[in-house]
Amino acid sequence: MIQYILYIISAFVLSALCGFISIPVILDFCKRKRLYDIPNERKVHANAIPRLGGICFIPSMLLAFVGSIFILDYQAGLDKLDISLWSVMFFISLMLIYVTGIIDDIFGLKATTKFIVQVIAASFLPLSNLYINNFYGFLGIHEIPYWVGAPLTVFIIVFIDNAINLIDGIDGLAGGLSLLALGGFLYCFFTEGLWIYSILIAGLMGVIVAFLYFNIWGKAERNTKLFMGDSGSLTLGFILGFLFVKFAMDNPMVMPFRTDSLMLSLTLLIIPMFDVVRVVFVRLHHRKPLFSADKNHIHHRLMLAGMTQHQALITILLFAVAYAVINLFLYQIVGLILTWIILIDIVIYVLFHHMVSSFIASAKEDANE
Repeated sequence: MIQYILYIISAFVLSALCGFISIPVILDFCKRKRLYDIPNERKVHANAIPRLGGICFIPSMLLAFVGSIFILDYQAGLDKLDISLWSVMFFISLMLIYVTGIIDDIFGLKATTKFIVQVIAASFLPLSNLYINNFYGFLGIHEIPYWVGAPLTVFIIVFIDNAINLIDGIDGLAGGLSLLALGGFLYCFFTEGLWIYSILIAGLMGVIVAFLYFNIWGKAERNTKLFMGDSGSLTLGFILGFLFVKFAMDNPMVMPFRTDSLMLSLTLLIIPMFDVVRVVFVRLHHRKPLFSADKNHIHHRLMLAGMTQHQALITILLFAVAYAVINLFLYQIVGLILTWIILIDIVIYVLFHHMVSSFIASAKEDANE
């Protein structure tokens, strides 16, 4: 096991180095080609910021992964690495999402076009027989057939992909939440002995750390700050959606049955998923198009309540960690079933936003005095 931990660490370090080397190159390229995210009334930044930070995610992750796997194969004396149909389909669909994100960052794409591409890319996974096949007792449901699980899987992946994309509204938020979720999945896959996935996840985490350094602490006036853009947020969302399905699927050929698979997957992504659900309900209530942009996400509301960007970021990240602690406590110590845990999660989220609304109302009153 020690050697696998070293491979995971090497993948993380190699990916981080790739990020720190490639991001300054990306910054110079964006400056020369004038590829900036321009401020408007919906966005919180005041300066034009390069938006191609996410373009380094996949190359850095794959380079770190291939390098670590090569060392692993060499040390183990293996002649070749077996590649499953899932792996092939995942790589094809991931590249489709990645290229779409790059095109959108450079030329711009309609929301409906990106949505169609997301559905097509997500559909590759059920076609390779990777799909949600068990609810683990949620609402009294356990095993589900393919004809239910396949479309549900496509929906979940597209949903998570858009959740990460939509919550990418302030410095460090999408990257920070993704890093927390990836860390959780890394632990989950590692404890199951799925070293390949652990190394892949570590390879992505490294470059995210490098990106966050420039995204949070970089300065626009010094050309050291950048955003991940859709090439980053869509890519992260799709990978997280894949990991969600992969870990939640009951497949005795991959790992033993565990009753907490779906609960853990939901918990790791609960903040961006709940945020999208709330925003959709608000848009439906006000009869606004679902694909329309607004300033009603959790980070926007915290800033309306008087927080700075960094304060809102820390609050949301701590909220995500709190959910993980609460859900693990409810499941492992209290012994609640998944249905009750999700209901409690919803109540907590509603109460949180009710409290935020009170702060917003108070801030408006102070401004009017």
